[in-house]
Amino acid sequence: MSAWVYVLQCRDGSFYTGWTNNLEKRVRAHQTGRGGKYTRSRLPVKLAKAWKKRNRKEAMRAEVLFKQLTRREKIAKLRVLPKRRTSARVRSRAGYVTR
Repeated sequence: MSAWVYVLQCRDGSFYTGWTNNLEKRVRAHQTGRGGKYTRSRLPVKLAKAWKKRNRKEAMRAEVLFKQLTRREKIAKLRVLPKRRTSARVRSRAGYVTR
């Protein structure tokens, strides 16, 4: 069974990291104030990023590793964009004008 590591951004700008096997349900619980004591007093929260892991053990390990990062490192990790597939560009031939 797969699991998720997720990071929420709270109203005050702080981050909350956790793991779950049902991401949508867990985020909804946090947003309604039933997710955890920390996020309950910092509503509203929004999902900043989530990573899918193969199992619960990997998710728990990734959660601990993320929590050990400094704030600056966490922000950098959250800002990493997925690599885009680049398509081949079509170049016009020299001297050929399209109108």
